[in-house]
Amino acid sequence: MNLSGLGTWNLSEGTEMLKTYNGMPAAELGDVTWRKSQHSNPNGACVELAALPTGEIAVRNSRFPVGPVLVYTQAEITAFLAGAKDGEFDQVLAELHHLTRK
Repeated sequence: MNLSGLGTWNLSEGTEMLKTYNGMPAAELGDVTWRKSQHSNPNGACVELAALPTGEIAVRNSRFPVGPVLVYTQAEITAFLAGAKDGEFDQVLAELHHLTRK
C-alpha cells in the first residue's frame, strides 16, 4: 500500500490517531466538508475536495462518495490549480475528444 502523503490527526481526546493515505475510503476521513465547483456537471458528478485537519487536501469522485480518496499536500494542489488556470491541461480534453470520436 502506498503511504505517500501520510498524515495523522487526533479526532478527539483519548482516540487513536487516524492515518491518511492515498486510496483510503472517504468515510474513514470522518466529518470533513466536501466542496465541488459551481461549474460541475448538472447531474452533480464532479471532483470534490476537502481540507483535512492534517493540512492536506483530499480529493474524491462525487459519483463514488464512499470510494477511495487521493490525499495531496497544499503545495501539490496549489501547483495543480495554477497549471489548470494557465491551460496546461487543456490538451488532455482535446485528446479525450479525439479518442472518443473513433
